[in-house]
Amino acid sequence: MAAPPARARTDYDCLIKLLLIGDSGVGKSCLLLRFSDGSFTTSFITTIGIDFKIRTIELHGKRIKLQIWDTAGQERFRTITTAYYRGAMGILLVYDVTDESSFNNIRNWIRNIEQHASDNVNKILVGNKADMDESKRAVPTSKGQALADEYGIKFFETSAKTNLNVEEVFFSIARDIKQRLAETDSRAEPQTIKINQPGQAASGGQAAQKSACCGS
Repeated sequence: MAAPPARARTDYDCLIKLLLIGDSGVGKSCLLLRFSDGSFTTSFITTIGIDFKIRTIELHGKRIKLQIWDTAGQERFRTITTAYYRGAMGILLVYDVTDESSFNNIRNWIRNIEQHASDNVNKILVGNKADMDESKRAVPTSKGQALADEYGIKFFETSAKTNLNVEEVFFSIARDIKQRLAETDSRAEPQTIKINQPGQAASGGQAAQKSACCGS
């Protein structure tokens, strides 16, 4: 029996690297654990430096391997975690809806992204612990949405405890990254065809553009 093609042996079509950032205690590790392992723990263990999990999902018939890095929110680990910004394709900015200071610090985290990450990195704002009693809520949903609108990014409220919107957040940013990569590929591909085959008809260029998109 013939050996399977190389693509089949890798068990995924695309690798996407994501980064979770935000203040210490907002629930980044809990979100990651819920998404990767389907579990939740009430015990709080501070992330030391950096940790990561992997989960493979399917989008539009493609197997997408998500490599998700969980960063330490504490100041003393900041120099370690900034080294991971550059390789990230998507960044989840997480705050705690019961902790207004963690929300206010999102602007500082965005400044870190602008300073250390790639210019075209995808971002998403996440208000975690949305399962908490309304009497404990310090950041209204409307305030989170307004901040996301200001920066032109998507916004979700989540609960790692009840699994509210956890899947939706990771799938949403993965879809956006996949679309961005496909658009980048499709813009680059027709230029090569024009150089190599100057007589190529316009319709041929359009066909090449479509085939270059990983979503087709």
